Amino acid sequence: METTNAIDLNNKDYYNNREVSWVAFNHRVIEEALDKRNPLLERLKFLAIASSNLDEFFMVRVAGLKDQITLNFNERENKTQMTPREQLVAIDRDNRENVRLQYEQYHHLLQELEGHHVFLKQPDELEAHNYEVIKQRFEYEILPTLTPLGIDAYRPFPKLSNKSLNVFVDVVNPEGENKSAIVQIPALLDRIILLQDDQRMIFVMLEDVIIHFINRLFTGHEVRRAFTFRITRNADLSIHEDGAEDLLIEIEKFLKKRKSGAAVRLEIDTRNDPTIGGSFLTHELEIEERDVYKIDGPLDLTMLFQLSSMVSKKYPQFEFKKFEPAPPASLGMKNIYAAALERDVFFHHPYESFQPIVDFIKEASEDPATLAIKQTLYRVSSDSPIIEALKNAAEAGKQVTVLVELKARFDEENNVHWAKMLEEAGCHVIYGMTYLKTHSKITLVIKKIDDELIPYVHLGTGNYNDKTAKIYTDMGIITTNREIGQDAMNFFNYLSGYSEKPEYKRLHVAPFEIREEFLDHIDQEIESHLQNGNGLIIAKMNSLTDKAVIKKLFEASQAGVKVNLIIRGICCLKPGIPGVSENIRVISIVGRFLEHSRIYYFYHNGKERMYLSSADMMTRNMIKRVEILFPIIDDKIVTRLKEFLQLQLNDNQKAREQDRNGIYHYVKNDLEPTNSQEYLVKESEQFRRTLTKEKSVVHEPVMSRRSKLLDRVISRIRKN
Repeated sequence: METTNAIDLNNKDYYNNREVSWVAFNHRVIEEALDKRNPLLERLKFLAIASSNLDEFFMVRVAGLKDQITLNFNERENKTQMTPREQLVAIDRDNRENVRLQYEQYHHLLQELEGHHVFLKQPDELEAHNYEVIKQRFEYEILPTLTPLGIDAYRPFPKLSNKSLNVFVDVVNPEGENKSAIVQIPALLDRIILLQDDQRMIFVMLEDVIIHFINRLFTGHEVRRAFTFRITRNADLSIHEDGAEDLLIEIEKFLKKRKSGAAVRLEIDTRNDPTIGGSFLTHELEIEERDVYKIDGPLDLTMLFQLSSMVSKKYPQFEFKKFEPAPPASLGMKNIYAAALERDVFFHHPYESFQPIVDFIKEASEDPATLAIKQTLYRVSSDSPIIEALKNAAEAGKQVTVLVELKARFDEENNVHWAKMLEEAGCHVIYGMTYLKTHSKITLVIKKIDDELIPYVHLGTGNYNDKTAKIYTDMGIITTNREIGQDAMNFFNYLSGYSEKPEYKRLHVAPFEIREEFLDHIDQEIESHLQNGNGLIIAKMNSLTDKAVIKKLFEASQAGVKVNLIIRGICCLKPGIPGVSENIRVISIVGRFLEHSRIYYFYHNGKERMYLSSADMMTRNMIKRVEILFPIIDDKIVTRLKEFLQLQLNDNQKAREQDRNGIYHYVKNDLEPTNSQEYLVKESEQFRRTLTKEKSVVHEPVMSRRSKLLDRVISRIRKN
């Protein structure tokens, strides 16, 4: 084996390409649709999630690569040394296999639905009474909304909206001339039409109805062919911050441009005609053949969210069993402000309710003792109760400062709306920092209690979004730690005014400090291991892309440090390579909830360091964003987090492990079957029932049971 000194850690074979790794992640999402342990409708939803993911990937990542090629930028990326064109070729190869598997499973699941008397039919497959229903519906509800757009010298190819569904029509006029037209499918009409039919549920697709009756739009002409197509456009456009007098106005201009960005993908529904070429469209859209996806099925499978919702009304058993989150174990039924004065309060969503976070803001807005509320907002729900609380606080005369990140991708329009509304209510609204996105999740509430100013600080790994908190796993704390409170005040003053970067005592803030903190802790763990032989690093995140951090993890592995990585999505590090990463294990958990929490643990020979963060170990997070890495100081919370990490590392139901070639395989072992997410759901339900029965907080038995597990946890990690 090569000696450590002879190994070049820049070797491209030690890395996964960022974009190809993402495609592999979406493959794992599609695999969930194949997993029969998931309820039938949930399997359909995973196909919808994969489609939604892929749309954004094309609009941003693929679009960015295509822009590089257009600008003759041929520099190789810094890990696998692939050029932009080589990356597009690799994406195309792997993604086409994903799409093939996705639609193969779509047709299979439709067959399963038919076994439960649920049918998706073409109009000409309907029985007479249902055919008459859709005929009348087309005539009186659909036809009036349709506009055929002819294409000729006087009517150029229309500028079609991003992701809109359209029908391409070839016709022959009375003079025998071939003509073409486009009919845009109205986005405001329901795409899925339900027909009542005794015990059966029968659905037809809006585009299939329109194509079936398309002759009604071309009287006197012969329709030769009609098919559905869809264009995905470049949404990775630059926001011109230099010289912008008002970023809000600049964002509104940017949103108009995004709708008509260059085409990056063309999807064609070939169900009615597998021979469709699409050459006319590729020419008009100025795209390559590689950008065309011919699909044997309806386009845009995000419609399966709607289909699942409709079917679930009759078959609720085909969805995950609904569960009600428990109150946070470290809070129970206590008042959140009273509890935070005693000790740090920990939250783990969605297993523990997000409502206390909403109450934290709401109570602050109503309490006469509250002097100020300061908060960062990245993505919030469309009817956010937190926004309402902030407005009420400002209208009540409290000092309210809100950083609304206008550059939060695909939430720009929503955030512009909230920024205007908050300003009108009297809040001080700031939009972030030039060239940086403010991705940190922090709230500071200042109260005056007995003539003393008390800072209450909430720090989290996820957005202040009450809707996504039900499906994203995130963590956070509320603390009255004085040093963190002072750091929070300095953080907001730095964002809202003009001052030098603060010297933080407890927090670590990107773009200046987080990567350096990680590198320093890995170095310390290497040194500690060389002295004590017990080095251990555990990190959980969404994605790992930063080369400097990856190389340092390679060095830790070479020194013998055990490195366990739980990475849901992109991972540019290849584990298990002899002499390079043989002490590194990488798993990805894709399941019922979207794993979103970021946790970083360093053993340091028993002087443990545990952090939560809004940041992944990605270059963009640590260099191009304002992020916060915050320490967990409370020993009981540290214990809970270690137990949680071990629970995920023991998952052998939803975890996939990456091998030395970068390929993921389901974890298979002889251990007791463990689905970490379902384990926590059951624990949450059990704790909630305990509270309901006893009408008081009884969480010590849970904690003591967890404490007994801890010795086994650390022992098992070291043995591995």
